Amino acid sequence: MIQTVIFDMDGVIVDTEPVHHYAYHKHFKQLNIEITPEIYASFTGNSTKNIFEKLKAQFHLEEDIPTLVETKRSLFNDAFDSKEDLYLLDGVEDLIKDLHSNGIQLVLGSSSAKVTINRIFKRFDLHKYFTHIVSGEDFPKSKPHPAIFQHAAFLAQTPVEHCIVIEDSTNGILAAKAAGIYCIGYDSENSKLQDYTKADKVISHFSELSFDVLKAIV
Repeated sequence: MIQTVIFDMDGVIVDTEPVHHYAYHKHFKQLNIEITPEIYASFTGNSTKNIFEKLKAQFHLEEDIPTLVETKRSLFNDAFDSKEDLYLLDGVEDLIKDLHSNGIQLVLGSSSAKVTINRIFKRFDLHKYFTHIVSGEDFPKSKPHPAIFQHAAFLAQTPVEHCIVIEDSTNGILAAKAAGIYCIGYDSENSKLQDYTKADKVISHFSELSFDVLKAIV
């Protein structure tokens, strides 16, 4: 029986990818490094810290990791605060309310930093639906490592066989499966260069999901 649904955030609850893309590429330009679309796509689901650890090693960047992270975060926050056309993804709010009203525990398992998560949750008044928030900045390794989802299930006090993860990235799907959790891949029009073959179920719109649908799965 399904007890807990663990949501990713970026690309699942809200599409902040255009804001992240703007912030990262403005920073890449400042650092004078060139990142191909393929390399950038491979970062999906990784924390900012892990991304810059990889870039620092690859490009021998002089700045330390905390400085790189803070610079990108400032660029993101400035863009986020000025972006008025930022909305929850179509259908996800209805799903969240449906699950919550039917007694399903909701947990966030996102690679984003806590400050970014709180910004988005406050903007869209989401805190009241979620019992726990798990941020990738609290773990040394990002998705596809399963630590985020393992910890989310632990906080929810729910056996992994009674959890479901909703993810939009290859790394996130691999992390869910490595944690032993049933994973629904959200292949939206915003998804780019992601592999959904390892997901247990793939959807293209949240209207395909409901409490009744999910309770029949786990």
